[in-house]
Formats: sequence, C-alpha cells, structure tokens
Amino acid sequence: MRENVYNTPGTRRRGLRGGRPLRLVSLLLIAAVLVLAGCSNNPDSIFSRDSGAATTSDVARVPWDYRVVEGTVGDLIGSDMTILPNNDMLPNDGNYATGDKIYTLQYMDAEITTDADQKNQVRLSSWSTIKSYKDLKSATADLKNLKVSVTTDVDLIGVYKTKYKDKTRNFAVVELPSGNRIKQPIDDKRYTAMAKKKTVPVVLEEVHDFADYDLAYAKFRGWAN
Repeated sequence: MRENVYNTPGTRRRGLRGGRPLRLVSLLLIAAVLVLAGCSNNPDSIFSRDSGAATTSDVARVPWDYRVVEGTVGDLIGSDMTILPNNDMLPNDGNYATGDKIYTLQYMDAEITTDADQKNQVRLSSWSTIKSYKDLKSATADLKNLKVSVTTDVDLIGVYKTKYKDKTRNFAVVELPSGNRIKQPIDDKRYTAMAKKKTVPVVLEEVHDFADYDLAYAKFRGWAN
C-alpha cells in the first residue's frame, strides 16, 4: 500500500607503476567497467522503466485512478485517526471527533509491463487513503484536478482487419503520450477514414500524481470525432 501524507495535489516533500602492457590491460578493464556502469544507470521515477539484460519487457509504475469515499471517524490515536469501515489511518488534520462523517480521497497506481511486441499487462494496486475532507465539494474539487479530460492528436500506428468464421473485425493501433500502444476496435466507416492518416484526435484522461502534479499517465477514453 502506498502511503502519502501530502496535503495538496502537486506539493513535493522530494597509482601503481608497471610496464606498458600492464597499463594497457588496466585501461581496458577500466573502460569495460565504465561501459557496464553506463548501461545499468536507471534512475528511479514514477515513469522509470526497469529492463534487465535477461528480459525484453519494460516495467513502469504510474498513477492510475482516484475516487472519493464517504467514511466515519473511528478511534483517535494521538494526532492520527482511524476511518471506518476499513480502519484506514490518517492524520487528524481536520480536528475531527469520533463519529464524524467525512470524505476521503483514495488512490490507486498500476504496474504496466510492456513486452517486445508493445503489448501491455496491467497490475493494479489496492486502494490507499491519502486525504480527508469535511465536505464532498472540497473532495470533488481535488478529484477534478487529479483526473483531467483532454482532447489531443496521437500517432496512428495503423489499422487492420481480422476474419474469423466469415466475420470481419476492424482495429486501430495508436500510441499514447506515455509511449504505450493500445488497440481499439473500430467500425467500417472509421476504418476507411483512418486508413491513410498518420495522427488521429482522441479523448484522454490524464491521471496526475498526487505528490508531484507534473507526473501523469494518460488513459484512452474514446475517439474525438
């Protein structure tokens, strides 16, 4: 479970001497070590992709979803409180009392594995409670800032048809801003319209990281026309 104690979306916390042959061998060894070190350099990030030498898959952890849930304040433990019914623990920043009705913001992230064929496997985390609110209006305002609908053009990789038992299906493959490729079914009219295009307009949902608003993951939500 991911723990996040930030209060506002986007707030950040974050020599030997020897003969010439020996020196030549030493230089070659040092060069080899530097090359290997450079190849293994992979700084951590919410969008980092871990790719080992023995695998052809890329792995990225991204923000996936948020929701607002109604709850009840349970036990008060020091400066913290439990939230029923799941006994989630949060700081009691709102000076709540046991029995108060509140709203909480919950967060889910995803581990996306992309193979050599650009096929994605998504593994979702459990929901984590990260912030409390006195009223639904305040909670909804944060939710709208964290999940934003946008219309933009994306690269169209191509369209194709499949046939099975005399039935034909059409598909379009597009590349999202994250670099992931997705396949979507399309009808005959859209297939014809897309056949010669390089880009297409789509509706995306940008899910922003609560701790660092600049980090976001875009999910396909439909065609823009």
